[in-house]
Amino acid sequence: MRPKELKHWTTGIAHLLDLPGGAARLGGLSQWLKQIAPVDHFVLFVYEGNHRPLALFDTFPPDKRKIYVDDYQVGPYLLDPFYLACTRKQPPGLWRLRQFAPDHFYLSEYYLAYYQQTGLAEEVAFFIDLGGDAMAVLSLMRATASCAFSRDELQLIECAQAIVEQVITEAWRQHREQQPRSAQDLDFKVHAAFDHFGDHILTGREQEIVRLLLRGHSSASVAEQLSISPGTVKIHRKNIYAKLGIGSQAELLGLFIRELTGPDVAVSA
Repeated sequence: MRPKELKHWTTGIAHLLDLPGGAARLGGLSQWLKQIAPVDHFVLFVYEGNHRPLALFDTFPPDKRKIYVDDYQVGPYLLDPFYLACTRKQPPGLWRLRQFAPDHFYLSEYYLAYYQQTGLAEEVAFFIDLGGDAMAVLSLMRATASCAFSRDELQLIECAQAIVEQVITEAWRQHREQQPRSAQDLDFKVHAAFDHFGDHILTGREQEIVRLLLRGHSSASVAEQLSISPGTVKIHRKNIYAKLGIGSQAELLGLFIRELTGPDVAVSA
């Protein structure tokens, strides 16, 4: 960034903070960040305990919003590396999706069924600690027609952390005052469906393996996570598929999604 561009960018901070808090300022924040590097889409999720992910802001057109926000909130977020990082209390900062993704994430049915439909090439995100058990994740996304973020671009984007934190923290405060979250928004059913997927059909070890497979781990990675041999994992996979009446990981994901969205379709008896 040249001195003239830097001056324009820093002047933009004052204009940004003059905007009304909430949606207007979040929209201004996205435009301000675009002055550093091209970004195709933004989405801001708040993950808070057992509540369903809250989409505070996004720039998706309606067709992509259905995939990346509406469908995502039904339950597939449980497989999202960014969500999982939040459950592990990831420190605030700027992070790349690939830093958290399991070894076969980009080959997983979850990636192919959800992420790829948005046409994304790369995703980086600011993690902001909102206090309590709430964490905000502001994702900056590039479509496949664009190249990945360069190291220089990431270093410049990272310089915006303090402003991003201030704007998002204020937007969260306003949202909580205007629209307190109700108990109906709690997602215990979705978490329970994931934790107990295959009850009364699969063994405890097989359920552990299913959860890792759904999150994009390969057989080798599952073996490493559970301290068992890859051969043992392959035997378990064969038994899992036979017990569930499926023949592929794609069908496993489909069965899991139906478990989440269709109360009459269950893999628990």
